Amino acid sequence: MEETQRIRMLQCPGHPVDVVIDTDTYNEVDDQFALAYLLGNTDRLRLQAIYAAPFLNEKADSPKEGMEKSYQEILKLLDLAGASQYRDRVFKGAEHFLKDAVSPAVSEASEDLVCRAMAHSAEDPLYVIGIAAATNIASAILSRPEIVERMVVVWLGGSAFHCEEMEEFNLIEDVAAARILFNSGVPLVQLPCWGVVERFSISRPELEKYFTGKNPLAEYVAGYAIQDVEEWAPGFAWAKVIWDVTAVAWLLNDDQRFMNDRLVPCPEIAGASGYVFSEGRHTMRYVYRIERDALMTDMIQTICQL
Repeated sequence: MEETQRIRMLQCPGHPVDVVIDTDTYNEVDDQFALAYLLGNTDRLRLQAIYAAPFLNEKADSPKEGMEKSYQEILKLLDLAGASQYRDRVFKGAEHFLKDAVSPAVSEASEDLVCRAMAHSAEDPLYVIGIAAATNIASAILSRPEIVERMVVVWLGGSAFHCEEMEEFNLIEDVAAARILFNSGVPLVQLPCWGVVERFSISRPELEKYFTGKNPLAEYVAGYAIQDVEEWAPGFAWAKVIWDVTAVAWLLNDDQRFMNDRLVPCPEIAGASGYVFSEGRHTMRYVYRIERDALMTDMIQTICQL
């Protein structure tokens, strides 16, 4: 792909576009907020498919179990939102993380992503919202490399360039997948977690005031968030980062109203040790500031009106 084409594709779309979302929905409550926010913006973000991504932590004994739990959670959220028309567009993702940089973890999700991307073009790309380990997306790229010229990936993961801390969940869960994403040349928008997106947090009083009693989905995500945080951080004063909403919001970021970004040379991923910057790398878009209050206001209004 020519650099001029990649840069054109990295502009925030100012018109309705086709999107898919790749999410480890059972992992943490921010995925639920992100999917709810997306469902409230389908006039601009035409939702084509939802992919369940693998994850591994105290909520899942294996990446496969994490993916299966995420799949069921997606269906539950669609029912709460009254959006059952999307149920047949939910696809199970990989059952394991990538074993190396050449072997895809083929799944329903990766195969569907290939098919949908191939139906698009550089002039009318498919937008892929990645809010999990990049396993499914990287697997699609490995299976059909030419899709990088037909899609734009908006990925929440890694840390800010200025951070020493690289132990970020979406990156370290599948470092091989992240490396493929950054090396493939796909038009990539990165929303770094530590150092940037961590600013986007919500408090218990805000959850209770703005979400309680509004609609079944708003009630569920607020209650889930409060219960989840209180299990590990009981007390009156806390705020929960709802990271994943920002990846959806980038596609609605007219005139930089929700965040600021810039074009930068795409680094290589060195794993938990950081980034490697070198000459001659292709361009990506890098988010470096979140306008917390503007985005929080829009998210609350959108979800509460579902």
